Amino acid sequence: MDIKYRKSTLKWVWITATVVFCLLFTFALIPGAAAQGNLQSSSETGNTQAQVRNYSSIMQNIFDFIIRNYVEEVDPRVIFEGAMNGMFGALEDPYSSFLTESDLKDLGDTTQGSFGGVGLNITKAVSPRPDGKPMWVEVVSPIEDTPGWRAGINPGDFIIDINGIPTETISMDEVLGMLRGTPGEEVKLIIKRGERMEFPITITRAIIEVPTVKHAMIGNTGYLKLITFTPMTADRAREAIGEFRANNYKSLILDLRNNYGGRLDSAVEISNLFLDGGLVVRTRSRIPSENRDFNARRSSLVPADIPVIVLINRGSASASEIVAGALKDRGRAYLVGENTYGKGSVQQVYPLSGTGFKITTARYFTPSDANIDEVGIPPDREIKFPEYTESDAEKMNDLINANRIPEFAAENPQATPAQVEAFAQRLEREYSLNMPLLKRLIRNELNRTSYAPVYDLEYDIQLQEALNIIQGGTYNNLMQNVKTLKAIQDEDEIEESMILAS
Repeated sequence: MDIKYRKSTLKWVWITATVVFCLLFTFALIPGAAAQGNLQSSSETGNTQAQVRNYSSIMQNIFDFIIRNYVEEVDPRVIFEGAMNGMFGALEDPYSSFLTESDLKDLGDTTQGSFGGVGLNITKAVSPRPDGKPMWVEVVSPIEDTPGWRAGINPGDFIIDINGIPTETISMDEVLGMLRGTPGEEVKLIIKRGERMEFPITITRAIIEVPTVKHAMIGNTGYLKLITFTPMTADRAREAIGEFRANNYKSLILDLRNNYGGRLDSAVEISNLFLDGGLVVRTRSRIPSENRDFNARRSSLVPADIPVIVLINRGSASASEIVAGALKDRGRAYLVGENTYGKGSVQQVYPLSGTGFKITTARYFTPSDANIDEVGIPPDREIKFPEYTESDAEKMNDLINANRIPEFAAENPQATPAQVEAFAQRLEREYSLNMPLLKRLIRNELNRTSYAPVYDLEYDIQLQEALNIIQGGTYNNLMQNVKTLKAIQDEDEIEESMILAS
């Protein structure tokens, strides 16, 4: 025992001595490090500028030290990009990040033009998730008429593996690099949906042209679906409303589901079509120049006597939440669907020499002065698609992995409604799953090589409810009881405080 004890003691003495030596060595070679370390303790005095100068100097010295003393020659760009990623990662804000040269190009592509990819809007946690799940890639929403949409990927799905690499082990930059690339190449994903469903999907990259608007008449109701907010969205929406007017429309449904957002100015322009002047959104920041009010112009394109219903879901984010929040708070629309995503922050992009960064500079507030960041916007009428039970999830998982629906579509590319009905009935008997859901899955598979239909009245229970409200003549009465977002948030706070007090 004594020998073991002496060996253990010598071991720790050696480790302690080595650590002390390394610290002394470091402070000896980095000029002023010790003095700056002392200055660091002055943080307690609240001297913010001194802290900034202190840390900036230390970072510069460490950078120079690595370049001069690392055992191998290091590319300064590699050290620079690593440090930038570290700084933005420390903010623990998924919307603030360092942008490589390719990132800047991708950002420009998604807001302006086209790119090679799979068509998914995604996010990835930068710190451990509060729900305990691994830091997988989460799908915010698929872009319609893209490979990801046709593959049946849903908002809220997790991508847990890309081409054999677990997504929890790689950065967002690496994820984008794997999903985007040469059109025509395959990308193999493993999707996790809910707690029980986990299945592989192979997607072939395509040229993703940023879509904007789809529209159609449903009886005497104009149906306007905004897929994203680009510089062209407002013009395309005006053209659609012009067609509605030519068809003597009596009501309008604005579909913002799975709309991940886009440009703030485009969201304001869309709000202009429905609001006759007044506030659309307000941005607030600790930087005075970022505090702005965005107001609608006078004379809206859609007359005030035209009932408007807005469809929302958890894939509605950012700019689409600005529009939904403005129309709700201003009493111009009735919201149907599910709670939105909850992205109530504003980012600015700053280019550097070949690279750049985006950073959250403000939060936006709806006309009633509500911020919906990480909270979202609740609908006035909540309509949810049926959720899978554990048993349903297992059956769905079996169906997907059995590849039955893709095989049917390959054998019957021009399947008639009667063929779809018969096949769905067969699957219903075998798997005991919801008939409308099965028919929807079959139609989606048949539409993989064509454009998605503008709407699907048979399956879309949220759209059905919107039409029922309009056609049932209850719209005006419902609008009289609509509350602003601020009123809802205040009520929730009071209820929460009462629960805590009890």
